[in-house]
Amino acid sequence: MDEVGGEGDEGIRDRVSDRGEGALGDLAQYLVDNPWLNQALHVAFGARERASQAGATAIRSLNLPTGQDVDRLARRLRAMSERLEAVEDTLDELTRELAALRRERESSKPGASSQG
Repeated sequence: MDEVGGEGDEGIRDRVSDRGEGALGDLAQYLVDNPWLNQALHVAFGARERASQAGATAIRSLNLPTGQDVDRLARRLRAMSERLEAVEDTLDELTRELAALRRERESSKPGASSQG
């Protein structure tokens, strides 16, 4: 009896879920097809862009960096950091090679074996 009741609950739940999904799909389609909503979204996004541009202009007029300026600077700093790391790696490699050459030169000098 518990199994039958459980199956009935799942059937009802599935039917309600299917109806809810169908209703949400219908609502979404209605909103997508609604020209008034499309126009309102277009106006809202346009206003947002204009407000963003006005804010950036105001910030620049105060000689302050905008968020975009800070992002650009951060990217440039990362690029410089990567280049500096490459230079450091090359310098480390050259230092090791120079040390090896010095050891080689010292070991090849006459009388080096009697001093060591």
